[in-house]
Amino acid sequence: MLNFDFWSIFWAVLNILILFVLLRIFLFKPINKIMDDRTQSIQKDIDEAAKAKEDAEALKQQYTDSIGEAKEEAGRILREAHDAAENERAAILSRSHEEAEKIVSAAGESIENERKRVIQQAHSQIADLAIEAASKVVSANLDDEKNRKLVDEFLAAEEADSK
Repeated sequence: MLNFDFWSIFWAVLNILILFVLLRIFLFKPINKIMDDRTQSIQKDIDEAAKAKEDAEALKQQYTDSIGEAKEEAGRILREAHDAAENERAAILSRSHEEAEKIVSAAGESIENERKRVIQQAHSQIADLAIEAASKVVSANLDDEKNRKLVDEFLAAEEADSK
């Protein structure tokens, strides 16, 4: 049946051991080296990806901060522009009120001067009419200067009494 020959088994084991040593030297070592290189390459890629992710997060944070600062700056500029516009509006209103007051004051002075002129003119015309009427009544021509002075004094007295 089965025949076991010691030398056949010995040579078979010896061949397997030699094959194992040769495979270990020429196959397993290069494969292990390739596997180690591949592992290192993958680890390097993972580390680079992690670093790139960290850099991207830092840039994202920086951009977010920049955008926030830009929004704050825009808000500040808008507030300053609004304040400046409000100040300018107030200044324009103030100037227009002052100009309106000056115009009203000048108009008041002009009206007062015109009123005085009209009153003076009316006094003069009234005096002329009174002198002419008195001349006709008396039928004699009196001194015009004395008569005018008398009428002016009378009208001044009447004006003082009416006030």
